[in-house]
Amino acid sequence: MKPSKDGIYKRFIKRAMDFILSLIAIVILSPILLVVALLVRVKLGSPVVFKQNRPGLNENVFMMYKFRTMTDERDETGELLPDSVRLTKFGRLLRSTSLDELPELFNILKGDMSIIGPRPLLVQYLPLYNEHQKRRHEVRPGLSGLAQVSGRNAISWEEKFNLDVEYVNNVSFIGDWKIIVLTIKKVFIREGINSEASVTMEPFSGTRTNNKERIKL
Repeated sequence: MKPSKDGIYKRFIKRAMDFILSLIAIVILSPILLVVALLVRVKLGSPVVFKQNRPGLNENVFMMYKFRTMTDERDETGELLPDSVRLTKFGRLLRSTSLDELPELFNILKGDMSIIGPRPLLVQYLPLYNEHQKRRHEVRPGLSGLAQVSGRNAISWEEKFNLDVEYVNNVSFIGDWKIIVLTIKKVFIREGINSEASVTMEPFSGTRTNNKERIKL
């Protein structure tokens, strides 16, 4: 049985396209990368790049890069202050324009990530996924994805995961380019950056098998 066109794209073409497009983007956007890095250093301090372990394809952990958007302000006991305090006006601007995500182009170049795919989340979420949600790791995580162009932080975790799995089931060349175009549109209108209740997305605490009720941990 011959593989379908979408199967050939997923297995062979998608990675080559990721490498070529990320390399071109890094070259073209290098002046912006340098300016943002300098501004982050002046306004938010060092290190300029925020590094964190994230699970990728087949749940293999890799080091993801982003520009930092928060300060390291702490209280009298040495504990970090809430995100709402540490996220400055400049940090909000970086997030709303998605400029903080630009260093992830190097993750794409290395093969840790793809241009389009489910967003790489925290390692500590791995034990909380049900079998359906785990399927998001059947493809490389993306700089953007179906969930991001469908609401980003303004939709629930369950909706995000359902969209991630929908993407996994329907990876295609045309689908990826539709998401790329929608991502560019979303960046310009700055839509869905924050959830209704927080400046960042609320932590994921798990779901029941039926995907309708949260587990209280």
